[in-house]
Amino acid sequence: MIPTQAMPDILTRARDAVTPALAAALERLTPDLRRIATYHLGWTDLDGQVTPGGGGKGVRPALAVLSAEAGWADGDIGVPGGVAVELIHNFSLLHDDIIDGDRTRRHRPTVWAAVGVGPAIVAGDALMALAQQVLLECPRGAAAARCLTDATAAMIAGQADDIAFESRREVTVTDCMAMSAGKTGALLGCAASIGAVLAGAPETTAGALRDYGAHLGLAFQAVDDLLGIWGDPERTGKPAGADLRQHKKTMPIVAALCSGCEEAQELGRMLADGPLDDEQVERATWLVEACEGRSWTANQAKAHLDKALRALERVRINPMAHRELADLATFVVERES
Repeated sequence: MIPTQAMPDILTRARDAVTPALAAALERLTPDLRRIATYHLGWTDLDGQVTPGGGGKGVRPALAVLSAEAGWADGDIGVPGGVAVELIHNFSLLHDDIIDGDRTRRHRPTVWAAVGVGPAIVAGDALMALAQQVLLECPRGAAAARCLTDATAAMIAGQADDIAFESRREVTVTDCMAMSAGKTGALLGCAASIGAVLAGAPETTAGALRDYGAHLGLAFQAVDDLLGIWGDPERTGKPAGADLRQHKKTMPIVAALCSGCEEAQELGRMLADGPLDDEQVERATWLVEACEGRSWTANQAKAHLDKALRALERVRINPMAHRELADLATFVVERES
């Protein structure tokens, strides 16, 4: 894994701008739903007491702020977009944790494991509805809401494919990349353009930023898939080989299964036989790497990073925002958690 790059300043700047607006939006929820949401975000414990060091990296809010600046507007115009995208992202995480049976996130119990499946589902639904409310109160909010709705629909379709792939014997690399484009690329594409939409930037500008985000999403997912097998549990908060344990059809696994190498047949048999114990996970990890699934996925991350950066060259955008978008993209691909 490439050494971790220093966190770009834009992540801190966007977090400082978006977090108060996100907190204000969450105040609209009922007390019980707000308590679940702030716990899920890492802001509080289950009793509502503030906890230090909460929250994720904030890539999506940063993209929303930067996309407004890329369209020659003040970054604050993109803040509602950052809030809305972050709400949708966390709606999906609340539901994903249930679907995947994940009991930990950020080194503590997931919402469903802590308070039950029903409250976790309802909290996710509440975040989804709140995202639309936030946008529709903004000038040009209807256009931004359409952007987010389309991205959410594509994300859900990708998640449905992800679930279906777990029980399908044959999944091609093309299938896997299409699933990832929906599951991750669509929402990042929206995040990278929604600020420009709110700013009233031309469609050519918003379209180039959307393409940048979509390719960044594929690079992001490629890195996520690598971390899902080879990530350090201390950094990722998940056990080593987590995706192999769940028989997920991620990029390295599908690339290995489709490689045609001799070890691919053994890997396929292991993934068809049922749950893997620790020794089998270790063996399966070696098989994926032997079939070049790891190197293929790393190459995909680099290729889509390059495509994302090229998309920024298609239009004239604010030079400082251009530089920060490029730095953020590099950070996403070089991260270790």
